[in-house]
Amino acid sequence: MDFLKRHVVVTGGTGALGRAVVEGLLRDGAEVHVPYLLPAEAERFAFRADSRVQLAGPIDLASEAEVGNFYTGLPGLWASIHLAGGFAMGGIAETDRAALVRQLEMNFVSCYLCCRAAVAAMREGGGGRIVNVAARPALEPRQGAGMSAYAASKAAVAALTQALGEELAKDGILVNAVAPSILDTPANRAAMPKAKYELWPKVDEVAAAILFLASPENRVTRGAVVPVYGRS
Repeated sequence: MDFLKRHVVVTGGTGALGRAVVEGLLRDGAEVHVPYLLPAEAERFAFRADSRVQLAGPIDLASEAEVGNFYTGLPGLWASIHLAGGFAMGGIAETDRAALVRQLEMNFVSCYLCCRAAVAAMREGGGGRIVNVAARPALEPRQGAGMSAYAASKAAVAALTQALGEELAKDGILVNAVAPSILDTPANRAAMPKAKYELWPKVDEVAAAILFLASPENRVTRGAVVPVYGRS
């Protein structure tokens, strides 16, 4: 992919999938902007010393003002990749309004606000790419049993992606999403020690799909929510 000197935002860039995406962007020549919420995220980030990486924070991605200020200060933006989010297990009896709102803010509101700010920046530059992250339960809602708040928040991300894919095509902004199943990460292995890890999609594989959708080589795909399930 040719990202040479293109400016790309990666929210959630300090996480397992984010690090794989940032690594790929740097390999392909991008200038990468990574917002973070907790200082510890920035301190342990593997690419913090790279001159082509700009860490910015603390930034609350559910705050319209903070997101707006971050995007307004960027140079010509080519792509915005939205990986930030959070997961919470729990049946509906255990998930009260506050827990529901937390899931919506972490997964949907943050994505919506970053899309909105990115669109304003990209319209000035004549186009760009947006890639969101939904989840398998967004496409297969029955898999959201026992995690309905999470499933609903990711379904909202999928619906937003499809709506924006149609709305922004005329502006040269192609909007897509990936929908992973359980990613093969150390945290997920620790949480599910008896699972068949070899069936899970690997972070570098999912990152490759994201990088294509965010790249100039993607000239026609928009409004897609791409399943990235591996063999699981």
